[in-house]
Amino acid sequence: MFFREHDDQRRFLFLSSALFGADKAMEKKPLLSRASSYTITNDNHNNMNLQEQRRRRVNSDMCLSSLPPLPSRQYSLSRDVGHAAAETYLLTRLSFKLLRYLGVGYRWIIKFLALGFYAMLLFPGFVRVGYYYFFSSQVRRSIVYGDQPRNRLDLYLPINSNGPKPVVAFVTGGAWIIGYKAWGSLLGQQLAERDIIVACIDYRNFPQGTISDMVEDASQGISFVCNNIAEYGGDPNRIYLMGQSAGAHIAACVLLDQAIKESGKEESVSWSVSQIKAYFGISGGYNLINLVDHFHRRGLYRSIFLSIMEGEEHLRRASPEVMVQDVSNRNAVSLLPPIILFHGTADYSIPSDASKSFAKTLQRVGAQAELILYKGKTHTDLFIQDPMRGGRDELLEDIVAVVHAGDEEALAKDAIAPPGKRLVPEFMLDLAGKISPF
Repeated sequence: MFFREHDDQRRFLFLSSALFGADKAMEKKPLLSRASSYTITNDNHNNMNLQEQRRRRVNSDMCLSSLPPLPSRQYSLSRDVGHAAAETYLLTRLSFKLLRYLGVGYRWIIKFLALGFYAMLLFPGFVRVGYYYFFSSQVRRSIVYGDQPRNRLDLYLPINSNGPKPVVAFVTGGAWIIGYKAWGSLLGQQLAERDIIVACIDYRNFPQGTISDMVEDASQGISFVCNNIAEYGGDPNRIYLMGQSAGAHIAACVLLDQAIKESGKEESVSWSVSQIKAYFGISGGYNLINLVDHFHRRGLYRSIFLSIMEGEEHLRRASPEVMVQDVSNRNAVSLLPPIILFHGTADYSIPSDASKSFAKTLQRVGAQAELILYKGKTHTDLFIQDPMRGGRDELLEDIVAVVHAGDEEALAKDAIAPPGKRLVPEFMLDLAGKISPF
C-alpha cells in the first residue's frame, strides 16, 4: 500500500500535466480560484472562452486516449503475490532446516499433527480473519522497518481518523520458531474497531536467527513505530508495547535491554523507554532458567531451546526476571514503564506461575507491576478461542480500559460498543481447545 500510494501520486501528476499543462499541474492553487479565472463578463469573451475550453477538452481526450491503462490493481496484486511467494519459499526452506534440528521425535510429530487438526477446527474463523487481513483498506501490510529479512510490520488503522490515536506495538508469539506478524490480525482488527492503531512487528525466527536477532529486530520495529507512527495518524505520546507468549518474552527483553542502554547513557538510542506508556505481557515466560525442563517435556527439546537462546550460559541474560534482580541494573529498572501481566490459570504451555513470579520480582525491586489472572483459561483461550467465540472478551476489555484511561469520550464509546461477532461454532471451539498443542 505504501508503494502504491506513491505510484498513484506520480500518475496523478502525469495526468494533470496532460490536461492542464505541466506548469499548471505543479501550481498549488485551489480549484475555486482556477474556475473563477474563466469567468468574464463580456459576451464575446465568453464565446471565445467556451471555444477555448472545447479545444482543451478535445486535446485532453486525445492525450488521455494515447496513455496506457493504469494497472494499479494488477500492480498491487502482482506485488502481493510475489511477496507471498518469496515468503513461502523462505518459510519452506527454513522449515526443512528446522527439521534437521528436530530430527525424528514422537513429541514434535504429535504436536505437528495436533496443530493441523486445531487449525482445521478453527478454519472458518481463520478464513474471515484472513479476508480482513488481505482485503481491508484499513490494513497496511509489510511495511519495511529494517534491512534484515522479515523486518516488516503490519498496521491496523481505525476507520475513524479524527485526531491522533493511541498505538499498540505488538510482538507476536510462536515458540520462537513459528512466529509471524499475521498472527496478530484478529487482535489488530479488534483494537482497530476501538479506535486504537496496532503495529504487528515481524522478526527473524529460529533457525533464521537466535534470541539476540529477535530482540534486535523487535527493537528496530518499535523504533520505527515511535518515530513514524504520526504519519499514519498515531499519537507518539500514547504508545503501548505488547507481546504474547514467546513475543511477550521478546518484548520484555527489548524493554529491559533498552532501559539498560539508557541508564548507561548510550548515545546510539533511536527510541526511548519513556515513549512507552505501559507494557502488556500476555501468557509469557520471563525466567527461562526455570522453564527449560518444562519446555523439554512439552516437546521443545532442551538442545533446540538452548540453541535458540544461544547456549545455557546465555539463559540468564535472556531472562528478564533474573536481570531485573541484578544490582547493577537498578537504575534501568527505575526507567521501566508500568508493567501489566495477563495469564490464564489453566495455561499448560507456559504456567501462570511464570507471570506470578515475574510480577512479584518486579514489585520487590521497585518497578510498577500488576498481574491479572483469568480462571480456567488456557494458553490459546485468551488469544484465539475467546475472540472467535464472540460476545464479551475479558482480555480485550482489560487492555482497552488501560489504553483509554483518562479519555472520557473513548470510554463512553467503549461502554456502548457492540459485542464481538462469533466466528466459529462453540462445539468446534471446545474441541479445538482440547487438542490444542499449545
